[in-house]
Amino acid sequence: MALSTRYWKPGENYLRLIVDALRNHVKKGDFVTISEKALSTALGNLVDESTVQPGLVARFLAKYWMRYVWGLLLGRLCHLRRKTLHHVRCYPLREGSAHKEVTLRHAGFLQALMFGSEGGIDASNLPYSYVSLPLRNAQKIAQEIREGIKSELGEEVVVMVTDTDKTYSLGGFHFTHRLSSVEGIHSFGGFLAYVVGRFFRLKRRSTPIAVSGPEMGLEEALEIAEEANKARGYGAGRTVWEMAGAFKVPITQVTWNMLTRVEHKPIVIVRPLSPKATKRR
Repeated sequence: MALSTRYWKPGENYLRLIVDALRNHVKKGDFVTISEKALSTALGNLVDESTVQPGLVARFLAKYWMRYVWGLLLGRLCHLRRKTLHHVRCYPLREGSAHKEVTLRHAGFLQALMFGSEGGIDASNLPYSYVSLPLRNAQKIAQEIREGIKSELGEEVVVMVTDTDKTYSLGGFHFTHRLSSVEGIHSFGGFLAYVVGRFFRLKRRSTPIAVSGPEMGLEEALEIAEEANKARGYGAGRTVWEMAGAFKVPITQVTWNMLTRVEHKPIVIVRPLSPKATKRR
């Protein structure tokens, strides 16, 4: 069950918004999944890239690495969509250089070699030149949300913070290009993990960042994160290009007001099937 709320801006009381959205919907034993992007935005965990002065490495990555290595080689190997390849080949130099500089500073070189969502840094569904940084204290936030739900609504639930960036699975081995995730998901190689997972078409699912509640298996956590992502959708678009296209403006001219007009679903309840329902299936 994906719950719609107003767009979360910096400074929002996200716990109050979550509790109000869950009221009369949540039950004991539910999994309450929250978008990391929405939480980062509400916490003001943002960077305005228009204020960033890119260095030589960042400019090189924007002009040559993105347009030629990703646009002509790696993008094909990773089976990127045709429209995405077109955008990468026309990667904006000024804005792209600033974005790569932010990635180098906050996530490191191997993450900067990604073509998008480098190190969990994301620009989609954000206005102007803002990007959100990954949460540094996601486990603490998940615990606070769970305690808030128990206090306000009296329901024992599991709270999971999730991200659309993928975790790839090879048998029982799970890995991601992200820098942070729940225990048991290996993070290494930056863009190399992404290339391997996409090239070999490994099973990929959204990434659980933090879980607060009774222990669960990693496979179960991955399935819940992926189902929640499918139900949540992509708001104004899954990429900055889709978002700008939806509003028919350049990529840095989307406004806060535009985003408030789009339906946002930062909260998704995932409810386990009862034994009887499982048996009927």
